[in-house]
This record gives sequence, C-alpha cells and structure tokens, in this order.
Amino acid sequence: LLDEFGDAEIASLVTPRPLIVEASRHPEVSGPPAPHDGRNGAAPGAIITPPIEAVEAEAARARALVDGLTPPARVEVVDAMHAQPGSGPALAKFLEALEPALQLAPAGPPPTLLRDAVDADARMERLFGRVLEDTQWVMRESPARRGAFWAKADASSVEAWEKSAQWYRDYFWNEAIGPLPEATLPANARSRQVYDEPAYRGYDVVLDVFPDVFAYGIVLVPKDIGPGERRPVVVCQHGLEGYPQKAADPGTHEAAYGQFGCRLAERGFVVYAPQNPYLGGDAFRVLQRKANPLKKSLFSFIVRQHERTLEWLAEQPFVDAERIAFYGISYGGKTAMRVPALLPGYCLSICSADYNEWIWKTASCRSRYSYMFTGEYEMDEFNLGNTFNHAEMSWLIFPRPFMVERGHHDGVAPDEWVAYEYARTFRRYNLLGLGERTEIEYFDGPHAIHGAGTFAFLQKHLNWPARKTDASEKGAEE
Repeated sequence: LLDEFGDAEIASLVTPRPLIVEASRHPEVSGPPAPHDGRNGAAPGAIITPPIEAVEAEAARARALVDGLTPPARVEVVDAMHAQPGSGPALAKFLEALEPALQLAPAGPPPTLLRDAVDADARMERLFGRVLEDTQWVMRESPARRGAFWAKADASSVEAWEKSAQWYRDYFWNEAIGPLPEATLPANARSRQVYDEPAYRGYDVVLDVFPDVFAYGIVLVPKDIGPGERRPVVVCQHGLEGYPQKAADPGTHEAAYGQFGCRLAERGFVVYAPQNPYLGGDAFRVLQRKANPLKKSLFSFIVRQHERTLEWLAEQPFVDAERIAFYGISYGGKTAMRVPALLPGYCLSICSADYNEWIWKTASCRSRYSYMFTGEYEMDEFNLGNTFNHAEMSWLIFPRPFMVERGHHDGVAPDEWVAYEYARTFRRYNLLGLGERTEIEYFDGPHAIHGAGTFAFLQKHLNWPARKTDASEKGAEE
C-alpha cells in the first residue's frame, strides 16, 4: 500500500468531487488486551488520534497532487478535535458541497430510543461468526484456486517445467516475499577464529549487505582439506529465537539441534550456520508488520542476506560452489521452503520440523495446530492460499533434490497433514522422472533434527562419501 498510496493519493482519486476531511478524535487504544485463558496476547501497539497538523499536512499534499485541475479541486479540513465525529462545522461543509443553497438546521435534542436496546455484543458475535466462516470457506476452496493458478505450468518435461516455473518464481518473489534491491555495499568480509576442534576450525564471519543490514554466521572448515580441494557446503539454519551457535558451536548442546552442524563438519563437509533475524520476540515481528505495507516481508531481508552469503562462500578456495546445500529446522525449515525456491545457488534443500499443509496451519480456526491460537502473529503471508502451499514452493526447488525430516511427536502438525502435502511434492518429482531426488523421513521423535536419513541424503546428492563417526557422533545418534 505505502509504495503507491498514502491518504493524499487516495484523496486525489476523489477529485474533482469535493472532499471534506473531518479531523476529530476517535476511540484510542493504549495497547493490546492482556493475555487471558492461557492464550497469547495480541500484537503490541497503540491507536492514537493523528494531530491536526498531520491531517492538514496530508490534505495539503493531496491538493498539490491535483493542483491545476479545472475547476479547482476542493479538499477541505475541518478541525473538530474537541468535538465528536459528525460535528456541526463538518456537517455544514458537507451540506454546502452537496447543495450550496441549503443551510444546516440547528441541532435538536437527541433522538429517543423507542424499543429495547440492541444487544451489541450478540450482534458483534454474529457478525464475527459470519466473517470467520467466510475465511474458512475460502481456505477450503484454496486448493482449487491454486490449481487454476498453476494451470499454465508446463509439465511435459523437466526442461519445460523449469522454463515455465520461472514465471511462478518471479511471482512468488514479487508478490509474496517482496524483493529488496540488490545489495548496495561490498561484502567487506571480516572473520575471526572462534573454535579449534580436532576435525575442524570455526570462524565468525560478518558480511555487509545494506547500510545497517549485515549477514553474520559461523563457518566450520574441516582440517583435512587438501591443497586445491573444493568441498561441498551445508548451510545449517537455526529455528525461532535461535543463533548459529545452536547448530555450529561444539560447546552448545541443545537437544532439538543435536549439534548437527558440528556432526556434519566431522563428516568432512564445510558448514555455514547463518544468523536469521527471527529473534527478539516482538522486535522482529514488528519489523514484519512494518515491512508488509511496503509490500515486503522479513524474508525480503533474509533472501538478500543469503544471496550475499552464497556469493562469499563461492569465493572461498575450499568451497565447491556447485555443491552448496541448505538444511533448516523449524523457522529454519520455513526458510528452507522459501530461500532455495528463490536462490538457485542452493543445489539442495532439506526442510526439518516445519513442512506442512501450510494454509491450514496459518488460517484454520478449527485445528489446535493453527497459528490462529498462538502468539506468532507474523506468520501470515500475502495470498499464499491461492498461490503457494509448501508443495508449490517445493516445485520451485525442483529439479534440485528436496527432503523433509519429520518427527512423529512434532507438535507443529500431525503426520497426516505433512504426508498429505508431501504427496503433492513427490508426485511432481516422480511424474517428471526424478522421484529419486526427493524423500521424506519419519522418525519416532519430537520437534528436532534427527540427522540420519538427511545425512545420507546429503552424502548421496552432494557426492560425498560416508565416514566413520567418532565418539561425539555416536553419542549424538544415541
């Protein structure tokens, strides 16, 4: 909205008809209601009445936009800050614009209610219920809408699919994620050694992207890389409120992560664990809310950060730029569906503990798994129900390998949802003759990295031989 329309631009669409702006006070909200019944509270923020100076400044901007019209445009502001909406001066201006010969009659006594008072709460509940059921109907209809949207994708061959999928990739980036301009600063890479383990060394890395926006991560470099050798890379992405250390710090032991970055480095992979900005509670969610009216999202920044990271990794003499894989858990799995779909520099993607029937997950008001019943109010993305569920996102990753890692006891969703959606991913790969490039692994565990089938998947598709595991690897698997 804000890229194209402020109030002044909208006001200009009213002209040459008269526009009367009544600047009056309205009910104000100092903040969201407190959580109750064990549920999370609403998003932070306050609703206040704009000062008269701001209203007049925007009206002046509207007049400037239509300056020179014949007859002149009429945009008037009535200061009713100390009155109720529907003030006498505003009504008089409105009536004058409607019929100049008419005069506003003096205000009489307020009307008398001749029937029992309306139960406003019951009326509001009925209205809310109708709007709610409409959203649920739209959600149920969304598979058909997505089918119509994807009707022009050409599935006659792998080459034809890749060619026709580019239009959908551009649409996904432009209409759902929202692209930022390409990086405006040189990378100016800075690094420092932070770990020295028997099998690898670890370094903090900082890369510039935009003024005030940088990419940070930890790179683990195996010590046995030979002169001139180029290794495959696994980018290991943390989840919500996470840090790279959860994946790539040999001293950090968190059950959900299982030190998967360290374990992969011990197997000989170069590992990069980037910092994504979904941390800080409401802090990052406010960024999402501020980005949305600008047709942007949190992933607008994340994509450019990963783009810069891929550029830097490709420049390293020990990295094979054709073999850079992505492996993300939870919110990192959300990243695994979106970033590799847009950046072909990732040759493979693994989504752990997130792959889902994403439209039900975000929009259902019937299921206990829905984000409608959590405090994660930033999850909504524009029009995905009609365009891109998780399967459609995986179709943008195709023909590159793609895998889902799923614990039976993961509370993100039931197995049935995951299997239902993954069937659509597998069908696309299989019908195009590349069914061996996609897998799903179920394991008897929680919302966590399992690191069994996924490690084998990485070794297979990155053409990297399996190695004997050391004691730490054995302990992690147990």
